[in-house]
Parts: sequence; structure tokens; C-alpha cells
Amino acid sequence: MGDTLALAVAAGMLAAVNPCGFALLPAYLSVLVLGDDSPGSGRAVARALWLTACMTIGFVAVFGVFGLVISPVASQAQQYLPWFTTVFGALVALAGLWLLLGRELPRLQLTRGGSGGKPLTRSVPTMVGFGMSYAAASLTCSIAPFLALVVASFRSGSTAEGASLFLAYSAGMGLLVGAAAVAVALARRGLISGIRRGGQWVPRVSGLLLLVVGAYVSWYGAWELRVLDGGDPSDPVIELAARVQATLAEWVRAITP
Repeated sequence: MGDTLALAVAAGMLAAVNPCGFALLPAYLSVLVLGDDSPGSGRAVARALWLTACMTIGFVAVFGVFGLVISPVASQAQQYLPWFTTVFGALVALAGLWLLLGRELPRLQLTRGGSGGKPLTRSVPTMVGFGMSYAAASLTCSIAPFLALVVASFRSGSTAEGASLFLAYSAGMGLLVGAAAVAVALARRGLISGIRRGGQWVPRVSGLLLLVVGAYVSWYGAWELRVLDGGDPSDPVIELAARVQATLAEWVRAITP
């Protein structure tokens, strides 16, 4: 059981850098950097861990629902997942293009009593929703290990073992994203100083990041659709990204113990 739990943790860590959705990770980390407030290191780390926990909940919730509820018809459901990836990536790319042109995205507020408020970009529902979108974009690439490890244990009648593996898988995904988030939070003071010097260029740089990320995610979804339709799987963009993702995966395997 100890070896199986370690395998589940490793699978969860690798799920965070899967070929389908790994490009969304820098978009999430940028949320921890950008903002008007400048908290101390302790507060920044605590916030990074809290937001990571919210994102992880959204991520594993999608995997749990898909694994336990939809897995009996997974083969039929999976053929529609690339459409979500394509549309979601296109929306992210459009948001990036909007920023790159010097425009501002709407800043929705969650307010209490009509005053004050908390930016929606860092609210719990938004982080959970981002985690769910991250998971939906990652399902095609990462659902197989999850089904083999976690869902198989539940369906074999071992509820306790299945729950343990589900928690281990969740911890693995959260550990990797959390480690990256904490690193960004600790480096945030220097990053903020650079951002302030950069001034007006920061939104455009952020827009460029979102444009590249969204374009890749949408391209990957379109590539999946083409391959599922019997098309040629060779693609220079996907092959280049696969090499980057493979390098990240090797780093994760190296630090897993």
C-alpha cells in the first residue's frame, strides 16, 4: 500500500505538468505576482498555499466526478473534451490579445454591503474554477493513471484504499503546484520591484503570456480533434511543446522521492 500511495503522489505531480494543460501553470503563477498589494513574505506564502489549495480542490473535483461518475461512458465523453480545450484556449488567447493591445480586462468585485470588496481574480470561487478548467483541459492526457490507480480501487470494493489514493493523488498535484507557488511568493518582492520599474509594460507582457498560453492550449485541442479524426499526428508545435513537457516531467520524477 505504501508503494501504491507513492505512485499515486507521483501521478498527481505529473498531472500538473501533463502535455495537455501544463502551459496553464505559468498563467496561474502570474496571479500570485500581479496585484496592487505588497504583503510580507509570510503572508505571501500563506496566500500562495491557500490559493493553491483552492485550485487543487477544483482540479481533483473534476477528476473525481469524471472518474467515478462518467468513467462508465468515458470513451464517449472523451471525444468531446478536445472541443473544450480548443474553446478555452481561444478565450484565454483573446484575453491576452486584449491586454496586448493596451486594453483592460473587466475587474469584477465580490462586495459586502456595497462597499469594500475582494478582487474576483483571487477569490476562492475563481481559483476553484481555474482548477476545474485546468483539469478539464488535462483530462485527455491525465485521466488514464487516475482511473487505473484511484477509480479501480473504489470499484474493487476497497473504499478506504480508494479514498487514501485519491487524497495521495490530490496531495501530489497540490505539492508540485504549491512548491512553484511558494517559490514565486518568496521571490515576489523582487518581482514587484521589477514590475513597478516596468510600469506600463506589465499588462502587455501579461497579455503576451496569456496569448501564447491560450494559443498553445487551443492548438493542442485542435490537434487532438484532428488526430481523433484520423489525421496525421505529426505537428512541429506539439512536438516542441512535448519536449518541454518531457523535460518538466523528468524534473518531477527526479524530485518525487
